[in-house]
Amino acid sequence: MSANRCLHLFSRLQRHIIPRAARCPVSSGYALLHRQHQDGSVVSSRTVSSDSFSSNPPDTSLFVPVSLKAGASEDGDVGVELTQPLDRTELLKVLNRFYKKMEMQKLAADHGLDARLFHQGFISFRKHVLETMFLPADLHIILSDICSGSGHVDDIYPYFMRHAKQIFPMLDCMDDLRKISDLRVPASWYPDARAIQRKVIFHAGPTNSGKTYQAIQRYLTAKSGVYCGPLKLLAHEIFEKTNNAGVPCDLVTGEERSFMDPDGQASAHVACTIEMCSVTTPYEVAVIDEIQMIRDPSRGWAWTRALLGLCAEEIHVCGEPSAIQFIRELMFTTGEEVEVNTYKRLTPFEILDHAVESLNNLRPGDCIVCFSKNDIYSISRQIEARGLECAVIYGSLPPGTKLSQAKKFNDPDDPCKILVATDAIGMGLNLSIRRIIFNSLIKPNVNEKGEKRMDTISTSQALQIAGRAGRFASVYQEGQVTTMHRVDLPVLKEILSRSVEPIETAGLHPTAEQIEMFAYHLPDATLSNLVDIFVSLSQVGGMYFVCNIDDFKFLADMIQHIPLNLRARYVFCTAPINKKQPFVCTSFLKFARQFSRDEPLTYNWVSRHVSWPLSAPKNIKDLIHLEAVHDVFDLYLWLSYRFMDMFPDTAMVRESQQELDDIIKQGVRNITLLIRATNSSITAPPGSRQGQKGAIGGSASAANVTDVTNVTNKTNKRAERGPVEELMDSSLACRLVREGLLTPLLLRQLEKEWSKNKKQEVPNQSALPVVKNKRKK
Repeated sequence: MSANRCLHLFSRLQRHIIPRAARCPVSSGYALLHRQHQDGSVVSSRTVSSDSFSSNPPDTSLFVPVSLKAGASEDGDVGVELTQPLDRTELLKVLNRFYKKMEMQKLAADHGLDARLFHQGFISFRKHVLETMFLPADLHIILSDICSGSGHVDDIYPYFMRHAKQIFPMLDCMDDLRKISDLRVPASWYPDARAIQRKVIFHAGPTNSGKTYQAIQRYLTAKSGVYCGPLKLLAHEIFEKTNNAGVPCDLVTGEERSFMDPDGQASAHVACTIEMCSVTTPYEVAVIDEIQMIRDPSRGWAWTRALLGLCAEEIHVCGEPSAIQFIRELMFTTGEEVEVNTYKRLTPFEILDHAVESLNNLRPGDCIVCFSKNDIYSISRQIEARGLECAVIYGSLPPGTKLSQAKKFNDPDDPCKILVATDAIGMGLNLSIRRIIFNSLIKPNVNEKGEKRMDTISTSQALQIAGRAGRFASVYQEGQVTTMHRVDLPVLKEILSRSVEPIETAGLHPTAEQIEMFAYHLPDATLSNLVDIFVSLSQVGGMYFVCNIDDFKFLADMIQHIPLNLRARYVFCTAPINKKQPFVCTSFLKFARQFSRDEPLTYNWVSRHVSWPLSAPKNIKDLIHLEAVHDVFDLYLWLSYRFMDMFPDTAMVRESQQELDDIIKQGVRNITLLIRATNSSITAPPGSRQGQKGAIGGSASAANVTDVTNVTNKTNKRAERGPVEELMDSSLACRLVREGLLTPLLLRQLEKEWSKNKKQEVPNQSALPVVKNKRKK
């Protein structure tokens, strides 16, 4: 080799090789470990720790390795020219020896590589070493020395760590990521609110106690104010009341903006859904309604943000007394005192000593509360079969339809005197209910971790619903509460006798700015993975929790393949859509794809997508589809206020949505006819396509409408049946059906199999005739 060639190689090697003293980020610990092997003596290796790492380790299962591009090193074949080509067989043995050394694993763990990451990192490192044509010169020389016996296997460690930090970039910026995800002092996020001394007044009391009325009275007399409610219906109600009182008020919800000023100038007062409140606009008075929802697993963050961030001289919070102590403690962190005004219920309600047991015992002013739409369909059909009219209210109905049904039920001149509803009546609707009847006490819930389960309703939920009976200034001054089934009544009494659990934590949610800072450090991570890592690393202290982000991640994963910038992707994923509706999810995906092409989503485009105009529903399946289309229009309007240029036809979409609302109102008014049509399609002859397909979403849920009806009819006749059948219905079978854990059709199949098996069991036959004979009666 010529002298010039040697000098050239040496200069290139100087630029790329890692100085020996700097090969390990923790040189002192590494040196101790290294000296142990140099002189052969037994020296305890130093435990290397970093103050930067929290005692709460991250969930490394969320760390997705970055794929590195395979190819030759910039050094070319310098390493080969300075040493010799590497024997891959010998190299594999060396690498495996390195992997098996416990000292290396412990040292890696001290630098953030637990067993999982160490294994993944080693697999990637080994592949890199064995498959790369020309390794970096410094790594090639070290490996060559080890293979020839002049180096030690521990010398691989700094190169392994260098590679590990390339595929796990979060290891190099863990301190920064922890600082970004530190949520222990959310009050500091709102400097405008901290710059003023706010007065906090808590209006505490049960439903129908006038607490919100008192807060609104102060809101109306203020020079400026904001009302923050949990529902669009409540925001609409305050919007109308404020303007009717002669105080100009604007309306701001996720899907709607209404300005009283013809020129679009903002009024001094605004009624909004709580997610839409401004934390930078100064007000004299702010009202935060239903403050107990600060602990809601999904939406609690919005109440936390409003309470800590609103720039108002007076903050009036309304809610359950169970929140008083927690709100005091929360305000202590901001240096603000809380004044508490307590209220008692204006009208009494009593828990009856007897259940309704049969729909024949219904009376005017009754409201049957269900926790599933199938039960609503079933019960409303049975009521109609008895010659009675009923109104129907459930969560997925448009607000206009809910108000229409409430007006129908409240109208003393309307023959409709019975209401069948879900717990959607617990907030936002003024109803003249005399008696609340719980059809079931089991409700599907989602906890903070996003886990779904069937739970008995809480005391807070039961009180919220029961409190709708006997409203002040309604036809019925005194309310009554009971259950449909006898076995549920003692359970309801026990639930209502308990004290409401005090609120102990408030919800938080990562902001777009925090996620953007995460993305700066982890540019190759998906949005779903970024949020997962954020939650894993977040520190919230004892007063807060991170709201579950399952819906956010569901949408993020759905549009991950669509090219969007991070901010737009984040906004799309915060859209309030029902992920259980396939048509809505499909529309969401198409909206995002059209948006990514920079093609405006025009009215004509949306109309083609939803096949507008639509006709009146002929069965329940049609009604459910119309509700989904209404949600798609809602999604368009929601996005139009965030991307005005890309969703330009807001007015036309809103007009179509109002027409659709009228169609849905008509469908709900004739819901029993739709149920009858649905049942007819289910019971169609086996050879017909209609009978094979079903009617609700093309699934077995439609069949449950008929089956639940049959089971409920049987339940209503329990008093006429024998004790064995009654025990089976009330204790297990009927409960499982009501809770949605078992369909009536499956129950009948199980009964047949059980009877068939029992016939074959000769020793046990003597125990069966009692049940069989009773059934024949």
